[in-house]
Amino acid sequence: MTGLPKGIKAILTKAPTDIVILSSLRTPICRSYRGQLKDAYPEELLSVVLRATLDRNPQLDPSTIDDVAVGVVLNELGGSKAARMALNHVPGFETTKTSLYTVNRACASSLQSIALVAAQIRTGMIDVGIGAGMESMTRNYGSKAIPTDLWPALKESTVKEARDCIMPMGLTSENVAQRYGVSRADQDAFAVESHRRAARAREQGWFDQEIVPVTTQFHDIDKQGNRLDPEGAGKTITVTQDDGIRPTATLEALAKLKPAFLPAEAGGASTAGNSSQVSDGAAATLLMRRSTATQLGLDSAILGKFVAAAVAGCAPDEMGIGPVLAIPRVLSQLGLTLEEGREVVDRWELNEAFASQALYCVRELGLEGALAEGKVNPDGGAIALGHPLGATGARMVSTLMHGLGRGDGGGGQVGVVSMCVGTGMGMAGVFVRE
Repeated sequence: MTGLPKGIKAILTKAPTDIVILSSLRTPICRSYRGQLKDAYPEELLSVVLRATLDRNPQLDPSTIDDVAVGVVLNELGGSKAARMALNHVPGFETTKTSLYTVNRACASSLQSIALVAAQIRTGMIDVGIGAGMESMTRNYGSKAIPTDLWPALKESTVKEARDCIMPMGLTSENVAQRYGVSRADQDAFAVESHRRAARAREQGWFDQEIVPVTTQFHDIDKQGNRLDPEGAGKTITVTQDDGIRPTATLEALAKLKPAFLPAEAGGASTAGNSSQVSDGAAATLLMRRSTATQLGLDSAILGKFVAAAVAGCAPDEMGIGPVLAIPRVLSQLGLTLEEGREVVDRWELNEAFASQALYCVRELGLEGALAEGKVNPDGGAIALGHPLGATGARMVSTLMHGLGRGDGGGGQVGVVSMCVGTGMGMAGVFVRE
């Protein structure tokens, strides 16, 4: 470790107090409304990754798992009842031993759930926990995405930042593009590359270790989205791969799409093709103190460790810039400058809420070279894979941890996960692969 910044030497050094990761798994991420998981329930998807977490760690007594945090954004009652039911439904978990709570920090919900479980372990509240996330945007998007029954004083507030919290996300994307000069052509090119990288990863089997197959019911539909068997039970299918990836995406095809949020004559550039997909999925990461892993004889099962996380606020009407603020903040916690971070981080997972904001963040953070080298979203991002709000952070951690472990030249040790957050925030987390 000679020549490395002091902060990096510290996080690469193993200590009994480290918060280590034993597994990080996800379901396939599928298109809402027409994808293969459109008829699945979010709690059903959660139960699949929780069951798989136990299956992948057979040497771990489930009763040692103290708490589970579940990121969920659009479910009724925060999804707390459904999530707890899903946990209780999985054989192995004991209702008197393992508790559960839900977390809602919009797009960063399940990264926040991982960070909260890590904090619980670090402060001695628990020894072992799971940070997870679930979302069925098929079932819960639409009217639940933006509240309409609001305190009138907020709707009529003279404080712009208060009113802007319910601005449609697509308009925030347009704001970023127009304020910071991100062209439509660049957005489309970024989107095509996301699909190309994701298609390559799927073809090479790079997602196989992180994906848990889902066996569920599926109803065939017509072009209008109506069930072909309205009274039937549907058919049983097993979903093994992400289904939103378009290997044949081209610049020419994306250029033909109309802007989705502002007309072209008003400068609109964000389209269905260069924005994240509305998706369904779930993910879960198992964490514990290193000393606990040693005590339980699990040292050989350790994938890596959670190091730190940070959240930063920004103007709600340009929420997409959040990573530009959150990434330097989390690096500073470790005694690192952004410049040092660029030198030592092997892989950056930057959520592609919109190509406009992802590109702006890459440029502002000085990651253009890393993007070209395949160190930023090397296996694609949410434009190709999808963005099931409550599950995205944990999905990104799973892709990061397994990607860092690859021996094909795409791996490494140090990784960063970051995303913008609706209502004007950014979040970032630092992880190390062993």
